[in-house]
Amino acid sequence: MKTMLRWGVMLVLFGTLALPVAAAEKKPARSHTPGLEAAKTLSTVTGVAISPLLGVGAVGAYEWVKAPADKRANLHWYAQPWFWLPALLVVGFVIAKDVLGTAAPTALKKPFDVAEALENKVSGMLAAGTFVPFMVTVFPSAADDTAQALAAAGFAAVSGGDVLNWLLVPFAVAVFLVVWLSSHAINILILISPFTTVDAALKSFRATILGLVAVTAWINPWVGALFSLLVVLLAWYVAGWAFRLLVLGSVYCWDFFTFRRHRFLPAANLNWMFAARTINDTPIRTYGRLNTDAEGRRTFEYRPWLVLPKRTLELPAGTYAVGRGILYPEVMKVEGEATKTIFILPPRYKGHEMELARSAGLTDVRDVGVLKGLKALRAGFRSLFGLEPPPATA
Repeated sequence: MKTMLRWGVMLVLFGTLALPVAAAEKKPARSHTPGLEAAKTLSTVTGVAISPLLGVGAVGAYEWVKAPADKRANLHWYAQPWFWLPALLVVGFVIAKDVLGTAAPTALKKPFDVAEALENKVSGMLAAGTFVPFMVTVFPSAADDTAQALAAAGFAAVSGGDVLNWLLVPFAVAVFLVVWLSSHAINILILISPFTTVDAALKSFRATILGLVAVTAWINPWVGALFSLLVVLLAWYVAGWAFRLLVLGSVYCWDFFTFRRHRFLPAANLNWMFAARTINDTPIRTYGRLNTDAEGRRTFEYRPWLVLPKRTLELPAGTYAVGRGILYPEVMKVEGEATKTIFILPPRYKGHEMELARSAGLTDVRDVGVLKGLKALRAGFRSLFGLEPPPATA
C-alpha cells in the first residue's frame, strides 16, 4: 500500500509540474501583461530549481504535446523527444530507487544516492545555463508584422521587450541557483544519513514543496508567485548552510567515485577537513585545513564561501585522536572516557588514519561508529566459538 501511494504521489507531481506552463495558456487575452508573466515565470523557475531534471523534462514534454505537429521541429532543445524522454526515464529510475530503497540495506543504497546527487548537480547547472533564459518572457517581443516589416527594410527585428527580458535573465538565474542550492542540500543530507527512513522523509518534504509550487500556480498565478517567493526567501536564508553542504557533497562524491584514497597520501600538515559542529563563530561543515605548529597548538584555517578572506580558529588545548569510521575518518577530542567529534575528513583519508595522526600530532587512532560496533560484534562471535580468548575483565 505504501509503495502504491508513493508511486501515485510522484505521478501527480509529474503531472502538476507543467501546470505553471499550462496556466499561461488558459487566458490568452491577459497573458501578455508583464506582471502576470513575471508571476508565472517565478513559479516555473522555482519549481524547476527544486527538481531540475523532472522540471525541464516535464515542461519540455508538455510543450511538445501542445505544439502542432508541423512546428515541433522548431521547439527549443528541451522540448525535443531526444531530451525529455530520456530525462523522464532517468526520473522514473530515481523514483524506483526511492521506493525500493527503503527496504534495501544502507550500504547498498548509498552508491545510488551518490549517483543521484551527481545527476542533480549536472541537471541543475544545465538548467541554469540553457533552460532558465528561455523561461524569461515577462515583456512581449516584437509582433510578427512589425518583425517582418523591419526585416524587409534591412533592420534587425529586436524589440525593447526582448532586451528587457534578457536583462532579467541574471535575476532569474540567481533565483534558480538559490532555490536549487537549498534543494540540492536534501540530496547531500540523504547521502550522509545512515537511515533510509530519514531519506524517505526528506524526499517527501521536497516533493510536497514542489507539488505546492505547481498547484498554487495552477490555481492562481499570483498565489503561486507568492508561495514561490516564500520558497525563495527561505532558500536565501539557508543559503550559507546549503552551500557548505554542497561543498561537502561534491568532495565526498568525487572521492567515492574516483576511489581517490588509493592514490592519496595525507600532507605533512594542513590536511583538509570539515567542521563537525559549530565552534565559536565557525559554522558546522565549514571546509578548511588543520594546522599544527611546532609548539603543538592547533588552528583551523578556512575561507567563508571558499573565496572570502581567510579566517583562523584556534582550537582549545586538550587530547585529540583520530576516529576510524566505516566510510571516512574523523578528528575527535578525548574528554576522559567520552569523545566529541570535532572534524570529519573526506573519504580519501580512509585507510590513512595512522599517517594523519602522525602529521597532525594526534595521540592515537580509535574505531568509531558502525565500524566499532562491527569489530565488537566480530570479537564477540570469535570468543563465543573459542577462536580467541575473551578480553580480560578488570
